[in-house]
Amino acid sequence: MSTPQIGIAIAAPSGRAPDNDALQRGVRRLEQQGFLVHNYYDDDKRFQRFGGTDEWRLAQLNAAAADPQVQVVIALRGSYGMSRLLPMIDFHKMADSGKLFVGYSDFTAFQMPLLKQTGRISFGGPMICDDFIRDEPVAYTLNQFWDCLRGPVHAVRGVVAEGVADNPVVDVSGKLWGGNLAMMVSLLGTPYFQALEGGICFIEDISEHPYRVERMVLQLFYAGALDAQRALVLGDFSGYKLAPLDNGYDFDAMLAYLRERLPIPVLTGLPFGHIKERATLPYGGAAHLVSTERAFDLKISDYPTLG
Repeated sequence: MSTPQIGIAIAAPSGRAPDNDALQRGVRRLEQQGFLVHNYYDDDKRFQRFGGTDEWRLAQLNAAAADPQVQVVIALRGSYGMSRLLPMIDFHKMADSGKLFVGYSDFTAFQMPLLKQTGRISFGGPMICDDFIRDEPVAYTLNQFWDCLRGPVHAVRGVVAEGVADNPVVDVSGKLWGGNLAMMVSLLGTPYFQALEGGICFIEDISEHPYRVERMVLQLFYAGALDAQRALVLGDFSGYKLAPLDNGYDFDAMLAYLRERLPIPVLTGLPFGHIKERATLPYGGAAHLVSTERAFDLKISDYPTLG
């Protein structure tokens, strides 16, 4: 008996492709690997920094969700643009499609209201640009992705970076939620924000100075979004520059302050964010987090799979 092809839809609800030739090579590579690819992105219809006008980007998302040959919808890339679409997205139609929606960064603004309005779990994971179009694909990232989608249980191991303070020792369970920190904060006070009670919250960001990270985490804390959380788990926060005026205030100083200020454990070492080796995380899955001082294991279950 032959195995049915996995249908992958590409939609660009946010930024446009930086290199359309590389995108087309990536599409051909996926097809050569046996996937059925439906590319709803049209580079000729790009608009400003976006993957099309608001209406066209929404149309891509709707078409991908409606395609009966598609099981997985992967965002072209992040950048910015999802926020513009939120009032126009029919999240119940997205959930009812049964598709597995995948992305990170700007895609956080889709994942949170999808779960809030419908209870549908999505995936923080790779995007077409550039995870699937690299000259040398990153095995860890792609293996994490397919292992997670096959399920039924997914495991992620985190390791504290050399020179970073030890993690607190924890053994906690809760629903996994979070995403890009700037996008989470941008949704605070809107109908699209939801903090999962008793959850395990993960965050990441790129090119944000430690003081901005601290400020955004404190905003979540002051807004009550971190109340009753089991843990806060930090992914990658790279791409920033320190200055002489920081006078010793760096990531480590920020981390120490948050651990002193927040009433929940704060861990580092999650391989998630704007990095090459990226874990895949079911947004809303049931998670169990067990840590030692220098590493932790995160196991996630109770999420939709390709099975």
